[in-house]
Amino acid sequence: MHAPIEQVFARLADIEGYDEWMPAKGSILKRTQLTSPGEPGLGTTFVDQTTYGPTPGKIAEFEPPHTLVFHWWEKNKRGRLKMEGWPGYRLSAEGEDATRVRHHARLQTYGIWRAATPVLRRIGVKERTVTIDALQASFDS
Repeated sequence: MHAPIEQVFARLADIEGYDEWMPAKGSILKRTQLTSPGEPGLGTTFVDQTTYGPTPGKIAEFEPPHTLVFHWWEKNKRGRLKMEGWPGYRLSAEGEDATRVRHHARLQTYGIWRAATPVLRRIGVKERTVTIDALQASFDS
């Protein structure tokens, strides 16, 4: 990424800022909104509006400017978990104006949703690619 590590981390941590740089097409993310007050940090909560519906989440790891991990979940009508995920970023500086971004994710499915795990993983890989491409483009413009 052609940007200093602090700027890349700040952009990734700015949850509502995703609306400005994520593409309107190609991503499952349509809009994101903070649901807790203050600046983003450990425990900050949010709701992603996706093509699959609203998905609550929180910041699970927050170690500026190197580590940022989100945790999202989806529950059934009885309140039991159907699935949850932990998409995250590990950043390392490569000089003053370059940052290596490693995007990783973990997915856990429950009950009958386990059968959908391969499809959900493919969706996740596509979403990670879209996110990294959009992040890079946001610094190129």
